[in-house]
Amino acid sequence: MRRAPELPDADFERWRQLLETRAGMVLDDRQRSFLQIQLAARMRELAIADYDSYYQVVCAGISGRIEWVRLLDRLTIQATRFFRHPPSFALLEAYVSEFARTTEGQGLTLWSLGCASGEEAFSMAISTAEVLARQARPLTFALTGTDISSEALRQARQGSYSLQRLAGVSASLRERYFRAQADGSFEVAAGLAERLCFARLNVLELGQAPLQGLNVIFCQNLLIYFRRWLRRDLLNQLVQRLAPGGLLVLGVGEVSNWSHPQLVPVDHPEVLAFTRQPDHPA
Repeated sequence: MRRAPELPDADFERWRQLLETRAGMVLDDRQRSFLQIQLAARMRELAIADYDSYYQVVCAGISGRIEWVRLLDRLTIQATRFFRHPPSFALLEAYVSEFARTTEGQGLTLWSLGCASGEEAFSMAISTAEVLARQARPLTFALTGTDISSEALRQARQGSYSLQRLAGVSASLRERYFRAQADGSFEVAAGLAERLCFARLNVLELGQAPLQGLNVIFCQNLLIYFRRWLRRDLLNQLVQRLAPGGLLVLGVGEVSNWSHPQLVPVDHPEVLAFTRQPDHPA
């Protein structure tokens, strides 16, 4: 494999500004090598010799917008796996159980932001389905997964995973919620998959998302890409998407010294989460 050409300082700064402006992503000097490798790989595919020429392609009208989406697929590679942070899913199950016990509603709505290739969203769905299956009265749920990467969403919609990628799923859950395929992969069972939908969303355009009145929002391992002021702005917008009593689960360490007058912190030693206070009539 040929070595990626060096990314000059001026080009690095220009690409860094473009990523922050368009996607909110903040790259520091430690990520320079990663950016250089990903840009160079795409440039080789397009037979483009220098970073400036590729920058012009990305910024050129409709064709540039298409190429921008393809580039983002390379740059938003996320390390993810099923039940990545077990305490968060234990909290989710406790919340769903309490919801089923105390509410008169007929179902829950959930949202996985930055769902990548679907592992978090399907983990949320499995946890929710497991709790609801034990309830005396019938309850259902719907879950939306969003991500900026079209390629990641394509994988999520396929709902097909290797045995290695299912390492966090117990044998009993794998038997209930996945179907073995002839090629050795496992496909999400239709009964579970039909509860989910996946859509592309740039969180900088969060205001355009039609989701409202959600019972659960997971936003983990996403905010780390953004500046502190933007993290707070996005969180304030998410609060408005929560139903009264809804649960917001964040990544531990992704935000500090943030509070909201409509939220109450969840008392949990291993999970950063909040619930929205019930609305009170004026």
